[in-house]
Amino acid sequence: MKGVILSGMQPTGQLHLGNYEGALKNWVRLQDEYEMYLCIVDWHSLTSDYNDTTGLKERVKQMAIDYLAAGLDPNKCAIFTQSEVKEHAELHLLFSMITPVSWLERVPSYKEKTVELGLDSYGFLGYPLLQAADILVYKADTVPVGKDQLPHIEFTREVARRFNNIYGKVLPEPEALLTSSPVVPGIDGRKMSKSYNNDIRIADSEEVTAAKLKKMFTDPQKLRKGDPGRPEICPVYDLHRIYNPAHEEIVEPCKSGELGCVSCKKNLTEYLNQALAPVRALRTEIEKDDSKIWNILKDGASRARVKASQTMADVRKAMRIDW
Repeated sequence: MKGVILSGMQPTGQLHLGNYEGALKNWVRLQDEYEMYLCIVDWHSLTSDYNDTTGLKERVKQMAIDYLAAGLDPNKCAIFTQSEVKEHAELHLLFSMITPVSWLERVPSYKEKTVELGLDSYGFLGYPLLQAADILVYKADTVPVGKDQLPHIEFTREVARRFNNIYGKVLPEPEALLTSSPVVPGIDGRKMSKSYNNDIRIADSEEVTAAKLKKMFTDPQKLRKGDPGRPEICPVYDLHRIYNPAHEEIVEPCKSGELGCVSCKKNLTEYLNQALAPVRALRTEIEKDDSKIWNILKDGASRARVKASQTMADVRKAMRIDW
């Protein structure tokens, strides 16, 4: 019997290399091994962007296109939007009745983002609880995450444990599946992020990719072509590690000053565009048919709803509210 995975992302629109290397590639590999539910969590996006939803539908569509272009097969996994499966909201509501407020306030990201974003809404406070409902409504036993998401998985386990202690064993305590993926640097050397405006997107053309890589930060001590470089601290070399199979061969030429940054970036551009070419070609085909994209999402939601409704029947029965 296959294990069950739930994972997803907020609909930020077109995805970048960090998303591709950090999540999409792993999902593509896991879709053959697990019963998989991949959710575009549009309700979660409202916790911070509630005042402007004009572009939300387009961002959902663009994210779905990138999911499919990366190799996710809707015949192997359910791809859907969170708001199309109302059971997420019902389970979230029921969890809110049994979850102490102190649990929510101690989630590490809550205080950080409250200060950073100035958010103090009920929805923002309850974000981790909705995330727990997203996972547990499918009785997911596995959640692929990076280390930064481990507190959220532990929170979900605590919620499941509390529910089971009160009403009987109904929900699994999901395990985190730590995925091995490289940290992808943005063009300014920081972690690649759309919010930093330092990203290279799957949907970018070869020309746009080349232009972005030309601007990419390098070793600050290598000011001229002949200066010795330090590939171990250079974000350009970090991308070479990912996309250039022969990346070790450029280490000594860089250190000796034989290889200049312009040539190094040009070589990287060729490797990166070559690696993304099949994904981009598939993306171009997929985006030609809007109706097919939305039908895939609707079909995914229908399949997800079957699983979620079964879980909610079990939850209501355990709580004795199944009249």
